[in-house]
Amino acid sequence: MGGTAKQPASGPGAMLRQSSWILLTAQYTAFVLLLHYSRVMPPTNGKRYIASTAVFFNEVIKLAISLTIALYEVSKSAPPTVPATSLLSSLTAAVFSGDSWKLAIPAGLYTLSNSLQYVALSNLQAATFQVTYQLKLVVTAVCGLILFKRTVPLRKWGLLLLLLVGIALVQMPDGTSEQAALEDKTTHPAFPRSLEEWKAVKLDRPNLHKRSATYEGIEEDILTAFPRMNGTIGLLAAVGACIASGLASIYFEKVIKDSAKTTSVWVRNVQLAVYSVFPALFIGVIFLDGETIAANGFFEGYNWAVWSTILVQAVGGITSSFYLGSSYRDTKNVATATSIALSTLGSIWLFEFEPTGNFLLGTFAVLVATYLCEDSSLGLGQATRQTSRPPPIRIDSYEKDSRSDEVSPVSSPPNEISIKLPGTPFLSDAGLSTSRPTSPGHPRINSARTASGGGGYFDKH
Repeated sequence: MGGTAKQPASGPGAMLRQSSWILLTAQYTAFVLLLHYSRVMPPTNGKRYIASTAVFFNEVIKLAISLTIALYEVSKSAPPTVPATSLLSSLTAAVFSGDSWKLAIPAGLYTLSNSLQYVALSNLQAATFQVTYQLKLVVTAVCGLILFKRTVPLRKWGLLLLLLVGIALVQMPDGTSEQAALEDKTTHPAFPRSLEEWKAVKLDRPNLHKRSATYEGIEEDILTAFPRMNGTIGLLAAVGACIASGLASIYFEKVIKDSAKTTSVWVRNVQLAVYSVFPALFIGVIFLDGETIAANGFFEGYNWAVWSTILVQAVGGITSSFYLGSSYRDTKNVATATSIALSTLGSIWLFEFEPTGNFLLGTFAVLVATYLCEDSSLGLGQATRQTSRPPPIRIDSYEKDSRSDEVSPVSSPPNEISIKLPGTPFLSDAGLSTSRPTSPGHPRINSARTASGGGGYFDKH
């Protein structure tokens, strides 16, 4: 058994498992920094992109990647002469059969979480959001306690409490931020009142584009070129994203555990992407931002940073489905802790973020709690699934004694029908000897022994 455990350690799968935390760290860090940069950078053509369109394209890219790989998996098990239409029909049957409808709930929650992340990173620094987003661990623990009836140890409750304290320290306002907010309020009404003043302002801020002669148009230009972050809105959006993402991950895990048949991960990704496209399109793009998109265009404000953010988020959404369960706990914990440190350094270098004492202390507490917090989702989930089924049948428990009159079910053929006739002398155990073998549990008695031993029917008469 020890040799079997050591054998895959030298294979490519083990090397990928050991280096996967590097890929996760790169994805976590790049997504947070790119998304925040795309929301605060000077806009393209004086207009900033609409977040709902980015969420929609994120789901479209996930659907395209998952659908391509799922079709490749189906084609490997099919003969070479099978047409492409048959492959598509087989994949469609696999996607929309069984319990696929249950994934509509986590898909909608994931879409809501992605939308709230854009709002949060538009109003929070990347490092602050990365630390606050670890509140998802608390949501996941509480939801697992409710849905899976998991027993959370006291040590984990202590780590979750430490996590909450660290997030509270990070979000605690300081005197410099309050003073900066007060200065913004005092300088806010000072708009250019003439063409000369507007030209002077535009020389200092070349990204302004005059849309109208009203104060509202000038204010909109200034806020677009130099967005003002609101910490309260960012915090509420980050908490909402944590709740939606935690509920979605636990419910997705429950659907997988309760599924009667094993389904490919790529088919599951196709199911999630299909059910996520509809709320992203109809609720986000059409219902919420339909008028703005109709006036400005669908791709207004898009540049390399926006497309890079969408691509990184799509890849992260796909890879997250491969890291469910406690077997990847160490990988996810190391990647999250490293990403928090790198996001802090990136915020200091790129966005002139100045960490305070409360931020450093709170971040350290979150790092400790994140790294040591255990996630027993896989093992307990399997135990819950096994207890819902009847115990396996042991064949030896049905073996009867050789003196019993009942025939053992082991000796009976599966398709044989046993009929018990009324008791007659000719059908007794000590009766005639035939060429047909009797049950292994009964001793075979020949006719000679019956005749010599007396007790036969003809001997009595």
